[in-house]
Amino acid sequence: MRFFVTVVIILLGVMGWLTHLNPTPVAFRLTENRQIEVALSALVLGAVAFGGLLVLSALGVRELRRMYANWRVSRQRKAAGKVQELYTSAHHAFFAHRTKEAVSFLTRVLEINPHHVPALLCFGTIKRQAGELAEAIRFHRRARSVDDQNLEVALALGRDLDEAGRPDEAAQLYLEVLKSDDANPAVLARLRDVYVKQDRWEDAHALQERIFKSAKSREELDAARGVLCGIKYEIGRMWLAKGDRDQARRAFRGAIKLDKMFLPAYIGWGEVISDEGRVRDAASLYEKAYGVVGDVILLHRLEDLYIEMGEPEQVLRLYHDAVRNAPDNHVLRFYLGKVYYRLEMLDEARDVLSGIDASDEHFPDLHRLLGNLAQRQGNDPLATEEYKRALGLKKRVIVPYYCPACDYHTFQWSGRCPRCKAWNTFSASPILIKDQPDRVISRVPW
Repeated sequence: MRFFVTVVIILLGVMGWLTHLNPTPVAFRLTENRQIEVALSALVLGAVAFGGLLVLSALGVRELRRMYANWRVSRQRKAAGKVQELYTSAHHAFFAHRTKEAVSFLTRVLEINPHHVPALLCFGTIKRQAGELAEAIRFHRRARSVDDQNLEVALALGRDLDEAGRPDEAAQLYLEVLKSDDANPAVLARLRDVYVKQDRWEDAHALQERIFKSAKSREELDAARGVLCGIKYEIGRMWLAKGDRDQARRAFRGAIKLDKMFLPAYIGWGEVISDEGRVRDAASLYEKAYGVVGDVILLHRLEDLYIEMGEPEQVLRLYHDAVRNAPDNHVLRFYLGKVYYRLEMLDEARDVLSGIDASDEHFPDLHRLLGNLAQRQGNDPLATEEYKRALGLKKRVIVPYYCPACDYHTFQWSGRCPRCKAWNTFSASPILIKDQPDRVISRVPW
């Protein structure tokens, strides 16, 4: 301010001095009919002063605008800090399972900033976990309208739609995301899962091949290979159901080429051969497969085929070879005893089954078989004793199949577990279900 006053005083002094030196006035027209006479020096200095005032006014306006902008930035920073503080509290409450508290914090966040994407995303997740899928979809759609490039939001919305029974909408969403990022493995996997649920196996196969080829680590490669084998197996089953054995065989062999240990493909291939009436060739395939995989499920298949062909000696040969190669495997000995029992070879069955440790709780069915043998051989007291031992275990055997991944038990083999949806997990072993005598065993849907 002092500088401004000093400048004005200097200008007035200069103007007075110049007026003194140039006393002759000049006419200065204000309008067409009106004019005034002023000293030339005064006119010049007035113009300069007026220009200075304009400059100073412009600088003042700019300064005011700068001060307003700084105030707005400061206010926004303060609001952003408050929002971040509230969202952090909501995040901690959410992971601590304090849902009501998290909802309260998130509500305050959205009151300050209705377009806060992380808050909308978290709110939608809470609604989905509460089973309010319509609300979850609403929040995640709001988040996507704010940031349609956010992958986390897209995946969350796709999951909402899928769980809400709207797989077509979920698939369309994933396809839209893939337009801008066609190699994203997470989106490809989500879209594949939608197709799998819809039994669109060929579409799922195309996606899984892309996932398999893009796998980076050994773990990712193994996981992708397992799923790809499973989908190939399902394609084979699809073609077999349609009566196209050549396509089915091609699919099963493709799965085996990808993974020689993939048991369901061998069984599927054997079913194709059996369906063609070549039972002996199917048995030959299963024998070769057993040499590679070594799974007792193949022995069960061979047992049925050879007995169907009237060649029980082949069944006994297989089981004897298996027991000889693994003399400590009590499961194989148990099933060998059951084969003897099935073939009415009671003495041989008793000799084999008696060699199994009767105190081993993994074989409660052993006592029932021994009881049956004793009864059929006329030894009722021994039969009664064995039956009492079987009842005393208070457990029962669920044979022949179970999934160790999710503890699913069934009497019918399946290449894919109906509960956990994993392929190639079924095992054949007398696994127990403890203290559940009335458990209902669900059957595989196919």
